[in-house]
Amino acid sequence: MQHRTLSFKSSPIHYYVFGNGDKTLFCLHGYGEDGTSFSFLEKFLGDEYTLIAIDFPFHGATEWNEKIPLMPAELFEIFERINTNQNKKFSVLAYSMGGRIALYLLQKDPERFEHVVLVAPDGLHINFWYWLSTQTSAGNKLFKHLMKQPRLFFSFLNAANKINLLNTSIVKFVHHFLDDETERTLLYKRWTVMRAFKPDLSVIKKICDEHNIHLHLLFGRFDKIILSKRAGDLKKSKNIRIEIIEAGHQMLKEKYAHYIAPLLKN
Repeated sequence: MQHRTLSFKSSPIHYYVFGNGDKTLFCLHGYGEDGTSFSFLEKFLGDEYTLIAIDFPFHGATEWNEKIPLMPAELFEIFERINTNQNKKFSVLAYSMGGRIALYLLQKDPERFEHVVLVAPDGLHINFWYWLSTQTSAGNKLFKHLMKQPRLFFSFLNAANKINLLNTSIVKFVHHFLDDETERTLLYKRWTVMRAFKPDLSVIKKICDEHNIHLHLLFGRFDKIILSKRAGDLKKSKNIRIEIIEAGHQMLKEKYAHYIAPLLKN
């Protein structure tokens, strides 16, 4: 595993490199994680791919000193500067939050992509609270306030759980990240900096059909955070494959490598 840093404008973008294959695979991690999440795949894919796992802004060792939000064109530029392969096309493996990023990049410039594999991907439906917090000025101001003064937020969260508006797994997931003041500050920054990535599934489906791009989505049957039913109309495309395995949300583990790796070899 190699640690590397790209100087992008005023920001050091940290990333990891695994393997030494001829093809490039960009790995996009989930919320609160970093590029090391994909290290276990080196022995399964490293002969065929060079895996490049970027730490997103406000994650890992990346320091983001630019304007918010990060724009898709900026992320493409980062990819281009990191990807030294003469074949400028690349494949993408993305997990959870990274799935939303990958979908929108695919939507913006499908010609760059070869394989696209999404594991428990976010971005398959419009979450009202995420939309309110990141896409509206008033909602973003309220979001920032609640992250500084969270008592009202936690009261609402627990009440919603009691009347079954939110399941217990989601409530536990939220508490895991928000009970700490530092984590609440990071949540505000992380959600806000990535707010420009808003995939449209109808457009994604059309792109996969027109450009003959094979998109694979892998879900956990017991995942209470990302539900496979959110894939919706994507199931109707001949180029989009959806698979459900006996797992929960956290599928970036070596025991699931035999599900993930073959999707990048077809």
